[in-house]
Amino acid sequence: MKKIRNLIVLLFTLVLLSACGFQLQTRAELPPELQQIRLEVQSPYSPFARRLETLLEQNGAQIVETGKNAAVLEVPQNRMRKEIQSIGNNARVREYLIRHTVQFRLLDSQGNEMIPLQTFEQSRVYRFNAQDILAAEREDEFLRKELSDSLARMVVRRLGTYGK
Repeated sequence: MKKIRNLIVLLFTLVLLSACGFQLQTRAELPPELQQIRLEVQSPYSPFARRLETLLEQNGAQIVETGKNAAVLEVPQNRMRKEIQSIGNNARVREYLIRHTVQFRLLDSQGNEMIPLQTFEQSRVYRFNAQDILAAEREDEFLRKELSDSLARMVVRRLGTYGK
């Protein structure tokens, strides 16, 4: 009896998820023009650049150093800033804001603009506790990595919409 009830609950949950349009995110379908891409990133060894390269390769693009038929993904701005968000009554920082900004554009192999210059920006706020500096540093690192990953995914999804 318990198995039947669990099965009914599972089926009901699946019906609800499919009815609301929920779908797992799939790979970005990059158009044929983007099968070979040359990256020109402001800071090529940053977490954002490394994650962008990985995501492009996972979505079927081949990253090349040079190539006559390669599209060019320019990232002239890849900047992360840490700002004070709020100060407590003891004149110490309570919260920080981490802001990551990325600008990019896509050119074809002849230098014609396929996607004009676009800017994506994300930010996160975290509490700073002077009593637990190691935890605050770890949270700062985690948020920076998460912002880089999120922005790289946004860029790849935008590339996947080219021509649609």
